[in-house]
Amino acid sequence: MVSYAGRGVHGGVVESLGSRVVGGEVAVGATLDPRTLVDSMGVSLTVIREALKVLAGKGLVASRQKRGTFVRPRTEWNVLDADVIRWRIQGGEADAVLRDLAEMRSIVEPAAVRRAAERRTEQQLSDLEAALDRMARAGDDAAEAVAADSDFHHALLVASGNEMLAMLHDLMAPALRARDSIVHGEHGCADDPVPSHRAVLDAIRDGDAARSGAAMADLLAKADRDLDLAVRGQARAVSGQG
Repeated sequence: MVSYAGRGVHGGVVESLGSRVVGGEVAVGATLDPRTLVDSMGVSLTVIREALKVLAGKGLVASRQKRGTFVRPRTEWNVLDADVIRWRIQGGEADAVLRDLAEMRSIVEPAAVRRAAERRTEQQLSDLEAALDRMARAGDDAAEAVAADSDFHHALLVASGNEMLAMLHDLMAPALRARDSIVHGEHGCADDPVPSHRAVLDAIRDGDAARSGAAMADLLAKADRDLDLAVRGQARAVSGQG
């Protein structure tokens, strides 16, 4: 999924219009007149039309004859799109986004690792081990910690042997990055993530489906606690108490 943040004039228009729609500044059902947007944003009609096509691809707007381009109902938005997730978080919906992510993971990942314990290949075990090694070496490098964690969880879904489950990682990745940037950020205080991830990998390596699922449930519970601590740290910093 391509993010349009910081992608020149075209990206700037996508960013402005998208954040206004997702943030509720432009209401559901409201019409977006391209020529009016040309005047208000100071860009060409071509740029406006191309930006509206991008927003249509994200499910935010649609065009109909005699009606023009209008904002679609929220139920039709692509809520797994990287930009939509970012605009929701910037618009004050971080709690809702991260709650939905946590619920999705609690449903998907324990079941996926149980399948991985039964189906994993030696190469997939090696991929999991490599991601875990990177996680251990990341130290205070937040970007590397986030990347290694993402690779580990992607490898878990791949090891399930189910191509549809493997693709879910790409859908969850934008929200996962947002979550991890909070946990590994300035106010995060999570402890060493390696042992909880190691427990999952060891159970998969042993072919123990029940233990794998339980270890993943424990890991996700720890992830929820880490996020809660990070969010509280942010709140204390904002209030001047941190």
